[in-house]
Amino acid sequence: MKRLALFLITNLAVMFVLGIVLNLLGIDSLLAENGVDLDLRALLVFSAVIGMAGSFISLAMSKWSAKRMTGAKVITSAQNKTQQWLLSTVKQQASQAGIKTPEIAIYESVDVNAFATGMNRNNALVAVSTGLIDAMTMDEVEAVLAHEISHVANGDMVTLALVQGVVNTFVIFASRVVGHIVDRVILKNSSGHGIGFFVSSMIAQVVFGILASTVVMYFSRVREFKADAGAAELVGSEKMVAALQRLQAMNQPAQLPEQMAAFGINGGFAEGFKKLFLSHPPLEERISALRAN
Repeated sequence: MKRLALFLITNLAVMFVLGIVLNLLGIDSLLAENGVDLDLRALLVFSAVIGMAGSFISLAMSKWSAKRMTGAKVITSAQNKTQQWLLSTVKQQASQAGIKTPEIAIYESVDVNAFATGMNRNNALVAVSTGLIDAMTMDEVEAVLAHEISHVANGDMVTLALVQGVVNTFVIFASRVVGHIVDRVILKNSSGHGIGFFVSSMIAQVVFGILASTVVMYFSRVREFKADAGAAELVGSEKMVAALQRLQAMNQPAQLPEQMAAFGINGGFAEGFKKLFLSHPPLEERISALRAN
């Protein structure tokens, strides 16, 4: 199924490493070249380089990371009727959606789930769990596959990469502004950036990163509704509703690794404030949206 946010862990790690590298190269010192003044233009460039690079490096690594985190095995030649059916179904749906057939993989898990990821719509991976194959009817699995194909066809991986990159840029920019204020205004340091800058900017980056993740999750939820609608066009709304109702009846929390949670057909459950951090809308809302169209 779409999404991108495979990122949240990989992305933060890449951002952190890039930040260290750029600091070692002396680029961060440009931000203090005017004494107590902050060069906002240099800071914005610095933030965009780290933020966008981290996001797109994560996107480029997404297929590789997904296979290793879930143990997904790509079907290169069908070994049984189930694998043959998966290959032919994905190929047909990809043709209908106007994209190159993605790699199709199966991963061992009791979790009833599936995901899609990849660098672009013509270089994607669709994977389903053994739990999903065992628990769902053929029509329901077909609908899940159509949902994932819709994510790929809609370019959701790149869309979320762009959103994540913009959010990353804001987080880095704002956290360093906070660090600069703490260092120069509160601690009265007038010579370069001291320990106050580094400690306060790192704390601010964590706080802003958590808050900003709600923006990414909002866009992820929007893309879920669109992928459901795309699946309905490919296989019919009745099959997609049936697949979601199956997930609803199981009431099973998603078991994908945390880094992959935003990529699954089933995003889990939450109440109250925690719903802001969900990558998927509640199943009942998705079913209602399909029935309303």
